[in-house]
Amino acid sequence: MAVAKSTTMVLRRRTRAPKRYSEDEDGLGCEDAYCERCGSGDFGSKLLLCDKCDKGYHLFCLRPILVSVPKGSWFCPSCTNIKQPQLFPLVQTKIVDFFRIRRSSESMENQSNIKKRKRACSLAVSKRKRKLLAYNPTEDPQRRLEQMASLATALKASGTEYSDGLTYRPGMALRSANCAALEKGGMQILPKEDIETLNLCKKMMEKGECPPLMVVFDPVEGFTVQADRYIKDLTIITEYVGDVDYLKNRENDDGDSMMTLLHASNPSKSLVICPDKRSNIARFVNGINNFSPDGRKKQNVKCVRYDVNGECRVLLIANRDIRKGERLYYDYNGYEHEYPTEHFV
Repeated sequence: MAVAKSTTMVLRRRTRAPKRYSEDEDGLGCEDAYCERCGSGDFGSKLLLCDKCDKGYHLFCLRPILVSVPKGSWFCPSCTNIKQPQLFPLVQTKIVDFFRIRRSSESMENQSNIKKRKRACSLAVSKRKRKLLAYNPTEDPQRRLEQMASLATALKASGTEYSDGLTYRPGMALRSANCAALEKGGMQILPKEDIETLNLCKKMMEKGECPPLMVVFDPVEGFTVQADRYIKDLTIITEYVGDVDYLKNRENDDGDSMMTLLHASNPSKSLVICPDKRSNIARFVNGINNFSPDGRKKQNVKCVRYDVNGECRVLLIANRDIRKGERLYYDYNGYEHEYPTEHFV
């Protein structure tokens, strides 16, 4: 992943599509299978067959594009009658319950503290190292409800429970396994002031003061995230969260959203974040097509792994100013370069 400084090294683990279709050894296709969209039988390694009608579709010809073979059975658009996702009710009590928002009278006081913090930071001398910024929630409470409802819609449609922190489940990695001291290389230590900023973002989210982001459904890209107000460079967008597991347990997992958490010197201790069961808005931030110059220009978010008080964490951070209405994109590939993005928009 291209980053601003050489000390920033990011790992993004994604899995390639398993070969659960008929193809020759070279992946050049087969005579009796072709794509219903483009009519070609080429790219056999990316040709997916419907489990009901046996019709074939290239992963990249589907809308939205698929980047890996789904778990279990898969049915083509004709057999599933895919519809727009059902919108989450724009009802405050339902949204408060869904996101487990803490009702507090401290909300306005918290906003005031954010503004004071911003003014204080603006007085810092320019030679100091640039610090991470807390996001600025939208002032209009009704608009914030709409933003949270858009995220709830995406989570419900993907069968995902909301979580805003790393989770440790029975049968997976213990929290004690998340030890930044085991890191092989590629992780930054988050300074104390930036830890305070991260904690401030967490507290705001707990009170329903969400990041100024809207999740929208695109017929080509699927769920995607766009800025709902201006976001300044170096603003914390969100933390990448989900269930923490050992990489060795996920080597054959065909999930397309795993993120490297700990790249350990001992490979058996390496950890990944699996957001398929529990996650937040990070799951819906899309990747760039880093095979094309135009695709690389779209990147406006960077993914960075940090040592936070001895634990590994992954943050998505604005790497330039982001305009209102602009969609968020980051590079899925770290120095593994194993995630196929050549068909991304």
